[in-house]
Amino acid sequence: MSLPYFITNNPTSGELTGREGRHAVTVKRIQPGEYIMLTDGEGTLVEVCVESTSGKDTLRGRVVDTQRSPQPTPRVTVIQAVPKSDRAELAVDLLTQGGADTIIPWISARTIARWEGPKTAKHVEKWRTIAAESSKQARRAWVPDVAEPVTTKQLAEMIAGYEADNSDGVVRTMVLVLHEDARLTLGTWEPDAFEDTTHIVLIIGPEGGIGEDEADALVRAGALMISLGPEVLRTASAGFAALGALGVLTQRWKR
Repeated sequence: MSLPYFITNNPTSGELTGREGRHAVTVKRIQPGEYIMLTDGEGTLVEVCVESTSGKDTLRGRVVDTQRSPQPTPRVTVIQAVPKSDRAELAVDLLTQGGADTIIPWISARTIARWEGPKTAKHVEKWRTIAAESSKQARRAWVPDVAEPVTTKQLAEMIAGYEADNSDGVVRTMVLVLHEDARLTLGTWEPDAFEDTTHIVLIIGPEGGIGEDEADALVRAGALMISLGPEVLRTASAGFAALGALGVLTQRWKR
């Protein structure tokens, strides 16, 4: 039986309060004698036997078991072109369920939703909240980091930096751009293609596709264009599909 799952800054303190405590006591109505699972979002998992609750948001318990979950390898960073409104929430939710370690919003040339000025911080915080909530649903020990948004110029500079790390010929960081017209297909790759890779960067374009000038800039910086298959996926679901494929092709899903 799965246990109710909560994120807390200190999973070994024996007390759950604040927003998570309110959800446990008031929404889930957890009672003494029940068991819950806590995580700090950084790999620690703690099973707790509830001993008492008080007020609307305080739960106290006894630690039964503590585990440490290693990070999946290779690490995967997803650069997600910002979709509009509800599709943005869906994209972050699916990327979290799919196992992305880091999510970076991308303001591409064809991005419809423009993040500007003071509203940028609000949008980033919303993505972080969605990632945390989705992590609980997916029972993740590691909550993905949601970084500040980047422009295409900044993204190209990031890729060039990754390529500098590969200068000795060993591909430690592999940068893949999902593109419907790419000749290479991820499904045809053999697992040993990722043998030396410790970091994979997936770049997901907007609904209107990646512009030709942008695609050229990313390739010049060192990215590799690939497709997932014959069908074209929506921007909100493409990353999820790619993460699933990488889970099979690499060591990420092997325990």
